Amino acid sequence: MSTTVDTLEAHERAEDIRIPISWKMPIIYGLATLLSLYFALNSDGVAEFVWKQIRPSRDGGNLLLHADQTVWILTAVIALAAAYSVFRAIRRQKQPLWLGLIILLALVLAFLTFQGGGSGRYITIAFLFAATITAAQPLIFGAMAGVVCERVGVVNIAIEGQLLVGAFTGVVVASATANPWLGLLAAPLAGALIGSLLAFFSVKYAVDQIIVGVVLNVLCLGLTSFLLGTIIRDTPTWNSIQYSLPQWEVPGLSKIPFIGPVFFNQTIITYILYVALIVLTIMLFRSRWGLRMRAVGEHPKAADTVGINVNRTRVLNTILGSAFAGLGGASFTIGANAVFTENISAGNGYIALAAMILGKWHPIGAMGAALMFGFASAIVDFLPLVATTPIDPNLLAMIPYVVTILAVAGFVGKSRAPAAENVPYIKS
Repeated sequence: MSTTVDTLEAHERAEDIRIPISWKMPIIYGLATLLSLYFALNSDGVAEFVWKQIRPSRDGGNLLLHADQTVWILTAVIALAAAYSVFRAIRRQKQPLWLGLIILLALVLAFLTFQGGGSGRYITIAFLFAATITAAQPLIFGAMAGVVCERVGVVNIAIEGQLLVGAFTGVVVASATANPWLGLLAAPLAGALIGSLLAFFSVKYAVDQIIVGVVLNVLCLGLTSFLLGTIIRDTPTWNSIQYSLPQWEVPGLSKIPFIGPVFFNQTIITYILYVALIVLTIMLFRSRWGLRMRAVGEHPKAADTVGINVNRTRVLNTILGSAFAGLGGASFTIGANAVFTENISAGNGYIALAAMILGKWHPIGAMGAALMFGFASAIVDFLPLVATTPIDPNLLAMIPYVVTILAVAGFVGKSRAPAAENVPYIKS
Protein backbone atom coordinates (compact mmCIF):
# COMPACT_ATOMS: atom_id res chain seq x y z
CA MET A 1 0.00 0.00 0.00
CA SER A 2 2.78 2.42 0.88
CA THR A 3 4.44 1.78 -2.49
CA THR A 4 1.22 2.68 -4.31
CA VAL A 5 0.82 5.87 -2.32
CA ASP A 6 4.41 6.87 -2.99
CA THR A 7 3.88 6.30 -6.71
CA LEU A 8 0.75 8.47 -6.76
CA GLU A 9 2.53 11.23 -4.88
CA ALA A 10 5.41 11.07 -7.36
CA HIS A 11 2.97 11.44 -10.25
CA GLU A 12 1.33 14.43 -8.57
CA ARG A 13 4.72 16.09 -8.05
CA ALA A 14 5.62 15.43 -11.71
CA GLU A 15 2.39 17.08 -12.85
CA ASP A 16 3.23 20.13 -10.76
CA ILE A 17 6.47 20.58 -12.70
CA ARG A 18 5.13 22.41 -15.74
CA ILE A 19 7.01 22.89 -18.98
CA PRO A 20 7.54 26.62 -19.65
CA ILE A 21 5.53 28.13 -22.48
CA SER A 22 7.49 28.75 -25.68
CA TRP A 23 6.32 31.89 -27.49
CA LYS A 24 8.88 31.75 -30.30
CA MET A 25 6.66 30.25 -33.00
CA PRO A 26 3.50 32.23 -32.08
CA ILE A 27 5.56 35.44 -32.34
CA ILE A 28 6.91 34.42 -35.76
CA TYR A 29 3.42 33.52 -36.97
CA GLY A 30 2.13 36.82 -35.58
CA LEU A 31 4.72 38.72 -37.60
CA ALA A 32 3.63 36.74 -40.68
CA THR A 33 0.04 37.86 -39.98
CA LEU A 34 1.11 41.51 -39.80
CA LEU A 35 3.04 41.19 -43.06
CA SER A 36 0.06 39.63 -44.81
CA LEU A 37 -2.14 42.37 -43.35
CA TYR A 38 0.12 44.95 -45.00
CA PHE A 39 -0.32 43.14 -48.33
CA ALA A 40 -4.10 43.11 -47.84
CA LEU A 41 -4.33 46.83 -47.04
CA ASN A 42 -2.36 47.70 -50.17
CA SER A 43 -3.77 45.21 -52.68
CA ASP A 44 -5.91 46.18 -55.63
CA GLY A 45 -6.63 45.13 -59.17
CA VAL A 46 -6.67 41.59 -60.57
CA ALA A 47 -3.79 39.14 -60.24
CA GLU A 48 -3.44 36.89 -63.27
CA PHE A 49 -1.58 33.60 -62.84
CA VAL A 50 -0.33 31.58 -65.81
CA TRP A 51 1.64 28.36 -65.81
CA LYS A 52 4.21 28.53 -68.59
CA GLN A 53 3.36 30.95 -71.34
CA ILE A 54 1.41 34.19 -71.46
CA ARG A 55 -2.00 33.70 -73.01
CA PRO A 56 -4.97 36.05 -73.39
CA SER A 57 -7.29 35.85 -70.40
CA ARG A 58 -10.34 35.26 -72.55
CA ASP A 59 -9.27 31.73 -73.51
CA GLY A 60 -9.88 30.53 -69.95
CA GLY A 61 -6.33 29.31 -69.50
CA ASN A 62 -5.36 31.81 -66.83
CA LEU A 63 -6.31 32.00 -63.17
CA LEU A 64 -7.76 35.41 -62.32
CA LEU A 65 -7.93 36.49 -58.68
CA HIS A 66 -9.23 39.75 -57.25
CA ALA A 67 -6.15 40.81 -55.33
CA ASP A 68 -7.80 42.59 -52.40
CA GLN A 69 -10.37 39.86 -51.67
CA THR A 70 -7.89 37.02 -52.10
CA VAL A 71 -5.24 38.55 -49.87
CA TRP A 72 -7.78 39.32 -47.15
CA ILE A 73 -8.91 35.67 -47.19
CA LEU A 74 -5.31 34.48 -46.99
CA THR A 75 -4.63 36.93 -44.16
CA ALA A 76 -7.58 35.48 -42.26
CA VAL A 77 -6.19 31.97 -42.76
CA ILE A 78 -2.78 33.06 -41.44
CA ALA A 79 -4.38 34.83 -38.47
CA LEU A 80 -6.43 31.74 -37.56
CA ALA A 81 -3.36 29.54 -37.82
CA ALA A 82 -1.39 31.98 -35.64
CA ALA A 83 -4.20 31.96 -33.07
CA TYR A 84 -4.17 28.16 -33.05
CA SER A 85 -0.42 28.32 -32.48
CA VAL A 86 -1.01 30.55 -29.43
CA PHE A 87 -3.62 28.07 -28.16
CA ARG A 88 -1.15 25.18 -28.45
CA ALA A 89 1.58 27.22 -26.79
CA ILE A 90 -0.67 28.00 -23.81
CA ARG A 91 -1.44 24.30 -23.50
CA ARG A 92 2.30 23.58 -23.73
CA GLN A 93 1.80 21.43 -26.81
CA LYS A 94 4.29 20.94 -29.62
CA GLN A 95 3.87 23.20 -32.65
CA PRO A 96 3.05 20.94 -35.64
CA LEU A 97 5.01 21.21 -38.88
CA TRP A 98 1.86 21.38 -41.00
CA LEU A 99 0.83 24.60 -39.26
CA GLY A 100 4.03 26.33 -40.34
CA LEU A 101 3.64 25.02 -43.89
CA ILE A 102 0.10 26.38 -44.14
CA ILE A 103 1.23 29.82 -42.97
CA LEU A 104 4.23 29.80 -45.30
CA LEU A 105 2.19 28.82 -48.38
CA ALA A 106 -0.56 31.32 -47.58
CA LEU A 107 1.98 34.11 -47.06
CA VAL A 108 3.75 33.32 -50.35
CA LEU A 109 0.45 33.27 -52.26
CA ALA A 110 -0.60 36.53 -50.59
CA PHE A 111 2.69 38.13 -51.62
CA LEU A 112 2.41 36.95 -55.24
CA THR A 113 -1.22 38.08 -55.47
CA PHE A 114 -0.31 41.46 -53.96
CA GLN A 115 2.47 41.96 -56.51
CA GLY A 116 0.45 40.69 -59.49
CA GLY A 117 -2.62 42.76 -58.67
CA GLY A 118 -0.67 45.95 -58.24
CA SER A 119 1.35 45.60 -61.44
CA GLY A 120 -1.27 44.17 -63.78
CA ARG A 121 1.34 41.75 -65.11
CA TYR A 122 1.29 37.99 -65.45
CA ILE A 123 2.67 35.79 -62.67
CA THR A 124 4.32 32.87 -64.44
CA ILE A 125 4.40 29.91 -62.04
CA ALA A 126 6.70 27.80 -64.23
CA PHE A 127 9.28 30.58 -64.14
CA LEU A 128 9.23 30.58 -60.34
CA PHE A 129 9.50 26.79 -60.20
CA ALA A 130 12.36 26.65 -62.68
CA ALA A 131 14.22 29.52 -61.00
CA THR A 132 13.77 27.82 -57.62
CA ILE A 133 15.25 24.54 -58.87
CA THR A 134 18.17 26.35 -60.49
CA ALA A 135 18.94 28.33 -57.34
CA ALA A 136 18.43 25.35 -55.02
CA GLN A 137 20.71 22.90 -56.90
CA PRO A 138 24.04 24.06 -55.42
CA LEU A 139 22.36 24.49 -52.04
CA ILE A 140 21.10 20.90 -52.03
CA PHE A 141 24.47 19.51 -53.11
CA GLY A 142 26.16 21.64 -50.45
CA ALA A 143 23.67 20.51 -47.81
CA MET A 144 24.27 16.86 -48.73
CA ALA A 145 28.01 17.51 -48.38
CA GLY A 146 27.37 18.88 -44.91
CA VAL A 147 25.18 15.89 -43.97
CA VAL A 148 27.82 13.34 -45.02
CA CYS A 149 30.66 15.19 -43.28
CA GLU A 150 28.90 16.11 -40.07
CA ARG A 151 27.33 12.69 -39.64
CA VAL A 152 30.90 11.43 -39.08
CA GLY A 153 31.75 14.34 -36.78
CA VAL A 154 33.53 16.72 -39.18
CA VAL A 155 32.16 20.26 -39.50
CA ASN A 156 32.51 21.21 -43.16
CA ILE A 157 32.58 25.00 -43.14
CA ALA A 158 34.58 24.73 -46.39
CA ILE A 159 31.47 24.03 -48.50
CA GLU A 160 31.66 27.59 -49.80
CA GLY A 161 35.19 27.04 -51.10
CA GLN A 162 34.29 23.64 -52.53
CA LEU A 163 31.44 25.16 -54.49
CA LEU A 164 33.84 27.80 -55.84
CA VAL A 165 36.55 25.39 -57.00
CA GLY A 166 33.92 23.06 -58.44
CA ALA A 167 32.42 25.89 -60.50
CA PHE A 168 35.84 27.09 -61.63
CA THR A 169 37.31 23.68 -62.45
CA GLY A 170 34.17 22.49 -64.21
CA VAL A 171 34.01 25.35 -66.71
CA VAL A 172 37.78 25.57 -67.25
CA VAL A 173 38.21 21.85 -67.95
CA ALA A 174 35.10 21.78 -70.15
CA SER A 175 36.27 24.80 -72.15
CA ALA A 176 39.93 23.75 -72.39
CA THR A 177 39.08 20.23 -73.60
CA ALA A 178 35.95 21.22 -75.56
CA ASN A 179 34.17 18.48 -73.62
CA PRO A 180 31.57 19.33 -70.92
CA TRP A 181 31.58 15.75 -69.65
CA LEU A 182 35.20 16.06 -68.61
CA GLY A 183 34.27 19.26 -66.79
CA LEU A 184 31.49 17.34 -65.04
CA LEU A 185 34.06 14.79 -63.83
CA ALA A 186 36.62 17.40 -62.83
CA ALA A 187 34.28 19.45 -60.62
CA PRO A 188 33.68 16.81 -57.91
CA LEU A 189 37.39 15.89 -57.99
CA ALA A 190 38.27 19.51 -57.24
CA GLY A 191 35.81 19.55 -54.36
CA ALA A 192 37.23 16.26 -53.08
CA LEU A 193 40.73 17.79 -53.15
CA ILE A 194 39.62 20.60 -50.85
CA GLY A 195 37.89 18.00 -48.68
CA SER A 196 41.11 16.01 -48.40
CA LEU A 197 42.87 19.13 -47.08
CA LEU A 198 40.09 19.59 -44.54
CA ALA A 199 40.39 15.96 -43.46
CA PHE A 200 44.19 16.09 -43.39
CA PHE A 201 44.37 18.99 -40.97
CA SER A 202 41.25 18.41 -38.87
CA VAL A 203 41.35 14.61 -38.56
CA LYS A 204 45.03 13.72 -38.75
CA TYR A 205 46.39 16.73 -36.85
CA ALA A 206 43.24 17.59 -34.81
CA VAL A 207 43.21 21.25 -35.87
CA ASP A 208 39.91 22.98 -35.09
CA GLN A 209 37.61 22.09 -37.98
CA ILE A 210 35.88 25.46 -38.14
CA ILE A 211 39.18 27.33 -38.36
CA VAL A 212 40.44 24.99 -41.10
CA GLY A 213 37.17 25.42 -43.03
CA VAL A 214 37.31 29.21 -42.89
CA VAL A 215 40.96 29.21 -44.01
CA LEU A 216 40.11 26.91 -46.93
CA ASN A 217 37.27 29.20 -47.98
CA VAL A 218 39.63 32.17 -48.08
CA LEU A 219 42.19 30.08 -49.97
CA CYS A 220 39.65 28.99 -52.60
CA LEU A 221 38.33 32.52 -53.08
CA GLY A 222 41.83 33.96 -53.43
CA LEU A 223 43.03 31.18 -55.73
CA THR A 224 40.06 31.30 -58.12
CA SER A 225 40.14 35.11 -58.20
CA PHE A 226 43.87 35.06 -58.97
CA LEU A 227 43.53 32.48 -61.75
CA LEU A 228 40.54 34.34 -63.20
CA GLY A 229 42.54 37.56 -63.35
CA THR A 230 45.67 35.97 -64.84
CA ILE A 231 45.39 32.71 -66.77
CA ILE A 232 41.72 33.04 -67.71
CA ARG A 233 42.13 36.70 -68.66
CA ASP A 234 44.96 35.76 -71.02
CA THR A 235 43.07 32.72 -72.34
CA PRO A 236 39.38 33.72 -72.35
CA THR A 237 38.38 30.64 -74.35
CA TRP A 238 38.95 28.62 -71.16
CA ASN A 239 35.90 30.26 -69.61
CA SER A 240 33.21 29.78 -72.23
CA ILE A 241 29.51 28.91 -72.21
CA GLN A 242 29.96 27.10 -75.50
CA TYR A 243 30.67 23.82 -73.75
CA SER A 244 27.91 23.81 -71.15
CA LEU A 245 25.93 20.66 -70.46
CA PRO A 246 22.89 20.05 -72.70
CA GLN A 247 19.37 19.74 -71.38
CA TRP A 248 17.76 16.33 -71.66
CA GLU A 249 14.07 15.49 -71.69
CA VAL A 250 13.10 12.35 -69.79
CA PRO A 251 10.78 10.38 -72.10
CA GLY A 252 7.29 10.22 -70.67
CA LEU A 253 8.01 12.16 -67.50
CA SER A 254 8.72 15.39 -69.38
CA LYS A 255 5.19 15.21 -70.84
CA ILE A 256 3.47 15.30 -67.45
CA PRO A 257 1.25 18.40 -67.37
CA PHE A 258 2.66 21.36 -65.47
CA ILE A 259 5.56 19.69 -63.62
CA GLY A 260 7.04 17.63 -66.46
CA PRO A 261 8.71 20.41 -68.48
CA VAL A 262 10.04 22.02 -65.28
CA PHE A 263 11.43 19.00 -63.43
CA PHE A 264 12.29 16.61 -66.26
CA ASN A 265 13.81 18.85 -68.91
CA GLN A 266 17.09 19.57 -67.15
CA THR A 267 20.81 18.91 -67.38
CA ILE A 268 22.32 15.69 -66.09
CA ILE A 269 23.41 17.50 -62.90
CA THR A 270 19.75 17.81 -61.88
CA TYR A 271 19.11 14.11 -62.55
CA ILE A 272 22.23 13.19 -60.56
CA LEU A 273 20.79 15.30 -57.75
CA TYR A 274 17.51 13.36 -57.79
CA VAL A 275 19.31 10.02 -57.66
CA ALA A 276 21.88 11.14 -55.07
CA LEU A 277 19.16 12.32 -52.68
CA ILE A 278 17.35 8.98 -52.82
CA VAL A 279 20.49 6.84 -52.60
CA LEU A 280 22.04 8.89 -49.79
CA THR A 281 18.84 8.79 -47.73
CA ILE A 282 18.56 5.01 -48.08
CA MET A 283 22.24 4.35 -47.48
CA LEU A 284 22.45 6.67 -44.49
CA PHE A 285 19.65 4.97 -42.56
CA ARG A 286 19.40 1.49 -44.10
CA SER A 287 22.95 0.27 -44.64
CA ARG A 288 26.04 -0.80 -42.70
CA TRP A 289 27.93 2.17 -44.17
CA GLY A 290 25.33 4.60 -42.82
CA LEU A 291 25.22 2.90 -39.43
CA ARG A 292 29.00 3.19 -39.11
CA MET A 293 28.88 6.84 -40.16
CA ARG A 294 26.30 7.71 -37.54
CA ALA A 295 28.12 5.70 -34.87
CA VAL A 296 31.36 7.57 -35.56
CA GLY A 297 29.58 10.91 -35.39
CA GLU A 298 27.66 10.13 -32.21
CA HIS A 299 30.02 7.99 -30.12
CA PRO A 300 33.42 7.43 -31.75
CA LYS A 301 34.89 5.58 -28.75
CA ALA A 302 32.07 3.03 -28.82
CA ALA A 303 32.50 2.68 -32.58
CA ASP A 304 36.21 2.05 -32.09
CA THR A 305 35.56 -0.72 -29.57
CA VAL A 306 33.56 -2.70 -32.15
CA GLY A 307 36.33 -2.47 -34.75
CA ILE A 308 35.43 0.65 -36.75
CA ASN A 309 38.41 2.74 -37.81
CA VAL A 310 37.08 6.10 -36.69
CA ASN A 311 39.59 8.43 -38.32
CA ARG A 312 39.66 6.56 -41.62
CA THR A 313 35.86 6.69 -41.73
CA ARG A 314 35.98 10.42 -41.10
CA VAL A 315 38.61 11.06 -43.78
CA LEU A 316 36.88 9.03 -46.51
CA ASN A 317 33.44 10.48 -45.86
CA THR A 318 34.76 14.04 -45.64
CA ILE A 319 36.27 13.57 -49.10
CA LEU A 320 33.02 12.02 -50.38
CA GLY A 321 30.90 14.85 -49.00
CA SER A 322 33.24 17.46 -50.45
CA ALA A 323 32.88 15.82 -53.87
CA PHE A 324 29.13 16.48 -53.63
CA ALA A 325 29.85 20.16 -53.00
CA GLY A 326 32.24 20.28 -55.96
CA LEU A 327 29.56 18.83 -58.20
CA GLY A 328 27.13 21.43 -56.87
CA GLY A 329 29.62 24.11 -57.87
CA ALA A 330 29.45 22.89 -61.48
CA SER A 331 25.76 23.80 -61.53
CA PHE A 332 26.79 27.47 -61.33
CA THR A 333 28.68 27.27 -64.63
CA ILE A 334 28.42 24.31 -67.00
CA GLY A 335 25.08 23.35 -65.49
CA ALA A 336 23.59 26.83 -65.94
CA ASN A 337 25.12 27.85 -69.28
CA ALA A 338 27.19 30.53 -67.56
CA VAL A 339 30.82 31.58 -67.30
CA PHE A 340 32.77 31.72 -64.06
CA THR A 341 32.82 35.09 -62.31
CA GLU A 342 34.64 36.12 -59.17
CA ASN A 343 32.96 34.74 -56.01
CA ILE A 344 30.20 33.15 -58.07
CA SER A 345 29.05 31.09 -55.08
CA ALA A 346 28.21 34.33 -53.20
CA GLY A 347 27.74 32.74 -49.78
CA ASN A 348 25.68 29.76 -50.97
CA GLY A 349 27.95 27.41 -49.04
CA TYR A 350 26.94 29.04 -45.76
CA ILE A 351 23.26 28.98 -46.77
CA ALA A 352 23.69 25.25 -47.54
CA LEU A 353 24.96 24.76 -43.99
CA ALA A 354 21.85 26.52 -42.68
CA ALA A 355 19.68 24.24 -44.85
CA MET A 356 21.46 21.19 -43.41
CA ILE A 357 20.81 22.40 -39.84
CA LEU A 358 17.16 23.21 -40.54
CA GLY A 359 16.82 19.78 -42.16
CA LYS A 360 18.13 18.17 -38.95
CA TRP A 361 21.07 16.50 -40.71
CA HIS A 362 18.69 14.51 -42.92
CA PRO A 363 19.06 14.64 -46.74
CA ILE A 364 15.33 15.08 -47.40
CA GLY A 365 14.92 17.69 -44.68
CA ALA A 366 17.95 19.56 -45.99
CA MET A 367 16.46 19.46 -49.49
CA GLY A 368 13.22 21.02 -48.23
CA ALA A 369 15.10 23.84 -46.51
CA ALA A 370 17.29 24.37 -49.59
CA LEU A 371 14.18 24.66 -51.78
CA MET A 372 12.85 27.33 -49.44
CA PHE A 373 16.08 29.30 -49.75
CA GLY A 374 16.07 28.66 -53.50
CA PHE A 375 12.59 30.14 -53.73
CA ALA A 376 13.84 33.23 -51.90
CA SER A 377 16.54 33.57 -54.57
CA ALA A 378 13.95 33.06 -57.32
CA ILE A 379 11.94 35.96 -55.87
CA VAL A 380 14.99 38.16 -56.49
CA ASP A 381 14.64 37.45 -60.23
CA PHE A 382 10.85 37.62 -60.14
CA LEU A 383 10.27 40.94 -58.39
CA PRO A 384 11.76 43.21 -61.10
CA LEU A 385 9.34 41.64 -63.61
CA VAL A 386 6.19 42.55 -61.67
CA ALA A 387 7.16 45.46 -59.42
CA THR A 388 5.30 48.66 -60.19
CA THR A 389 8.28 50.80 -59.14
CA PRO A 390 12.00 50.06 -59.55
CA ILE A 391 13.57 48.18 -56.62
CA ASP A 392 17.15 48.74 -55.52
CA PRO A 393 19.14 45.67 -56.71
CA ASN A 394 21.17 45.73 -53.50
CA LEU A 395 17.95 45.43 -51.50
CA LEU A 396 16.84 42.49 -53.64
CA ALA A 397 20.18 40.75 -53.20
CA MET A 398 19.63 40.78 -49.42
CA ILE A 399 16.45 38.67 -49.58
CA PRO A 400 18.00 35.14 -49.52
CA TYR A 401 20.31 36.05 -46.65
CA VAL A 402 17.55 37.70 -44.62
CA VAL A 403 15.37 34.62 -45.09
CA THR A 404 18.29 32.44 -43.97
CA ILE A 405 18.82 34.51 -40.81
CA LEU A 406 15.11 34.44 -39.93
CA ALA A 407 14.85 30.71 -40.56
CA VAL A 408 17.90 29.86 -38.49
CA ALA A 409 16.81 32.18 -35.67
CA GLY A 410 13.34 30.64 -35.61
CA PHE A 411 14.08 26.95 -35.97
CA VAL A 412 17.72 26.19 -35.21
CA GLY A 413 16.98 25.45 -31.55
CA LYS A 414 14.93 22.44 -32.60
CA SER A 415 17.91 20.71 -34.23
CA ARG A 416 20.53 18.60 -32.47
CA ALA A 417 23.92 18.11 -34.08
CA PRO A 418 25.82 14.79 -33.93
CA ALA A 419 27.32 14.52 -30.46
CA ALA A 420 30.96 14.14 -31.59
CA GLU A 421 30.85 17.01 -34.10
CA ASN A 422 34.09 19.05 -34.11
CA VAL A 423 35.58 16.70 -31.49
CA PRO A 424 38.85 15.13 -32.74
CA TYR A 425 39.27 11.45 -31.90
CA ILE A 426 42.66 10.47 -30.54
CA LYS A 427 42.86 6.76 -29.89
CA SER A 428 44.24 6.08 -26.44
